[in-house]
Amino acid sequence: QVQVVESGGGLVQPGGSLRLSCAASGSIVGIYAMDWYRQASGKQRELVASVTIHGTREYGDSVKGRFTISGDGANNTMFMQMNKLEPEDTAVYSCRVRSYSSTYWGQGPQVTVSS
Repeated sequence: QVQVVESGGGLVQPGGSLRLSCAASGSIVGIYAMDWYRQASGKQRELVASVTIHGTREYGDSVKGRFTISGDGANNTMFMQMNKLEPEDTAVYSCRVRSYSSTYWGQGPQVTVSS
C-alpha cells in the first residue's frame, strides 16, 4: 500500500511564506517525478510546480519567482517553499507522485492567504 502525506498548509497573511512537504511511502518504486497541484474554490485544478529525479524543475506562470520546488529522491520526499504569498494563492494543494507503474495523490493541505 502506498501513502502520500502532505504537511505545511495553513493561514498566512499576504506577503508571507509557507513551506509544504510531501512524502511517499509504502510499496512504491520507480518514482521519476513529483508535482504540486492546487485547486481554488470554483476553479479547475492547476499544476503549480514539478520536479524530476534528474532535478528538472518547472513552474506555473503565476508562481515563477515566488515558489521553489525541491526533491529528496533518496527519501521520496518533495518540498515547496512559497514566498510572497498572495490571496490568489489560496487553494487546496495536492501532491502527485509519478512512478513508472502508477500515479499517486495525496489529500492536500489547505493554504489560505488572507489578512
